Amino acid sequence: MYHSISWSSNSRFKQFTVPPVVFAEQMAYLYNHQYTPITVTQFINARSKNGFALPERPVVLTFDDGFADFFTEVLPVLKRYGFVATLYVATAFINGTSHWLQHIGEGARLMLTWDQLIEICASGVECGAHSHSHPQLDTLPHFIARDEIIRSKRLLVHYLCQEIFSFAYPYGYHTARVRQLALEAGYTSACAVRHAMSSVTDDPFSLARIMVRADSNIEEFAALLIGRSSSPAIAVYKIYARARTPVWQLVRRCAASATQYLQERRLAWH
Repeated sequence: MYHSISWSSNSRFKQFTVPPVVFAEQMAYLYNHQYTPITVTQFINARSKNGFALPERPVVLTFDDGFADFFTEVLPVLKRYGFVATLYVATAFINGTSHWLQHIGEGARLMLTWDQLIEICASGVECGAHSHSHPQLDTLPHFIARDEIIRSKRLLVHYLCQEIFSFAYPYGYHTARVRQLALEAGYTSACAVRHAMSSVTDDPFSLARIMVRADSNIEEFAALLIGRSSSPAIAVYKIYARARTPVWQLVRRCAASATQYLQERRLAWH
């Protein structure tokens, strides 16, 4: 899982960036070691034996959000090696900037345009939905979460003139209710994070991914490909992240419920 392929000096966003030269080195490693990138939907089709068989050394490259640097930094490298990938786009920000990151000082990052997305899809990259406005879906009322999931799909289908099969939960946050909404919207898969290797036994609506971080050197990258970590610091981080996620999700959901309750009470007094 990647986000932005760029340089960043912002400590709050740096973990979501991989420098272009490092990314290029990682893709060269995949090519030289005979890995075969496939899309998320190809992976799902192989699981269901739907006319696609897994190659000997498969790897799924995913990119969240839809930053403009996918077009300038990622696409040329993918074309160089004949690689495919899956790009998840938050549709509210197409043709604009990353407004949802304003609170960490990254609201001015350029996002992809519709014309760029059309060219990206024509190159063989799978386009998936990443909600409309990038909210924490598991904290939203049912009808708002449903609209976020459906609207992004409809916009992508309309502008790209092709079916959209895969979804990625913003921040990786999801619940059984949110997974059901994705299924009902017509997706065949959805990606979470989970800081783990994915497998053919994963729930297709909770696919595991491992985030490639800014400080992942080529040795660490190679270790991640086989489900290991050459860095003790990264290993500790993954254990911490897996343990922290359920607790943090509970805190966020409780806070969202409390906020909604107070708003309803305020309205009742008015």
